[in-house]
Amino acid sequence: MQFTTMAKPVGSRCNMNCSYCYYLHADSGQDGSGRMSDEVLETYIRSYTEACEGSEIAFTWHGGEPTLAGISFFDKAIALQKKYLPAGKHVVNAIQTNGLLIDDDWCRFLKDNHFEIGLSIDGTRMIHDMYRSDAGGSDTYSRVRNALACFEKHGIRPDLLCTVTAETAASPQAVYETLKKYHTGWIQFIPIVRRDEEGNVTDDSVTPKEYGRFLKTIFRQWVRNDLGRVNIQLFAETALILSGKKSTVCWLSETCGNILIVEKDGSVFACDHFVDRHHRIGSLMETPLAEMASSDFQKQFGNAKKDLSAECRECPWLPLCHGCCPKDRFALNADDERQYYLCEGMKAYFAEAVPVLKQAMKMSSEGKTQKEIMKYFRK
Repeated sequence: MQFTTMAKPVGSRCNMNCSYCYYLHADSGQDGSGRMSDEVLETYIRSYTEACEGSEIAFTWHGGEPTLAGISFFDKAIALQKKYLPAGKHVVNAIQTNGLLIDDDWCRFLKDNHFEIGLSIDGTRMIHDMYRSDAGGSDTYSRVRNALACFEKHGIRPDLLCTVTAETAASPQAVYETLKKYHTGWIQFIPIVRRDEEGNVTDDSVTPKEYGRFLKTIFRQWVRNDLGRVNIQLFAETALILSGKKSTVCWLSETCGNILIVEKDGSVFACDHFVDRHHRIGSLMETPLAEMASSDFQKQFGNAKKDLSAECRECPWLPLCHGCCPKDRFALNADDERQYYLCEGMKAYFAEAVPVLKQAMKMSSEGKTQKEIMKYFRK
C-alpha cells in the first residue's frame, strides 16, 4: 500500500496560540513538553523507509511547530535517513513552519539539505494578527514577514498556507494580492470550519456562500493575470482531475487514510484531523508502519469517505471532489443527512472554474501561450 506520513517531533507544542488551531486541544494522549526521542526517531525513519515502495521517500515534519525541536534534531534525522536509505532511492524532506524561529542558521540548514518548506501566513496583517498571536498574545505578522525576507535572501521560495476564516473570506482581493506579492509561486487556501460543544458552527468559520465567493473572486484574478506565475493548489488539482488524472490531495480523492500521523512518542493516528484516542492505530515502537497503514481499521477509515449523502451521489461535481473532507461532513439539523458543510461554496467554485479551465486547457493544446490565454479571458 502506498502511503505517506507526517511526523510531529514536538507533538502539538507550539510558540503560537492560533485561535482556530485544532491541534492544541487534540486528544492524542501526549503531554505538552519535550521532543521525539532518538530511539523513536530512528525507529520511525527505519520503519518508514522499509515501507516505502517507490524510488522517493518523502518525510514531512509537522506540528505544533517542528522548528522547536532544533536544528540538531533534524541533523540526526538526516543522518539516519542516509543510514537506512536503500540503493536506488532518494529522500525528500518537507517542513511546515509558522516562521517565528526562522533565521539565517535555519535558512542555511534548510537550503543545504534541500527541504521543501510550507510557511503559514494568513494574508493581510490585520487578518493574520487577528487569529495568529504568539504564545504570549503578541502579534506575529511582522515576524513572519521577517521569515519571508530571510528565505528570500537565501534563495528559498516557500509554499504559502493561508487559512480561510470568516474574516479572510470577506477580503479575497486583498488577501490574494498580499500573498502574491511575495513571489513564492505556490499558495494553498485552507478553509476553517469549527463547531462548539453544542455542534454549532463558530462565528470565525467561513460560511459556504462566502467560501464560494472567495474562491471565485481569486480564480477570476488568477486566470486573467497570473497563469504560469502563481500556482494555487485547488485550481491546479481541479485542472489535474479534468485532464483525466487522480488528485494528489486526500480531501479531493475518492478515499482517504493514506497519510498517517506519527506523534513524538511513536503513536500513529489515522489522519491529521483525527488525532484522538478513537483513531490511534498503534505505536511504531511495537508495530511496523506498513502493517498499520494496511490494517483493517485504516482501510475502513479510508473507505468511509465513500459514505455519501443522496445529494452528493447525484451531484455532477462528485468526480471532482468526492464529497471533500470527512472532517467537515455533518448534519446541521436532526432530519438532514451528513454532508460536506462547504458544499454550496465548492459547487459555486466548480460552476465558475470548470468551463474556464477546460477552455484554457483546450487553448493550450492548440499552442496558445499563457499570455494569449490570459488576454482571452480578460476580454
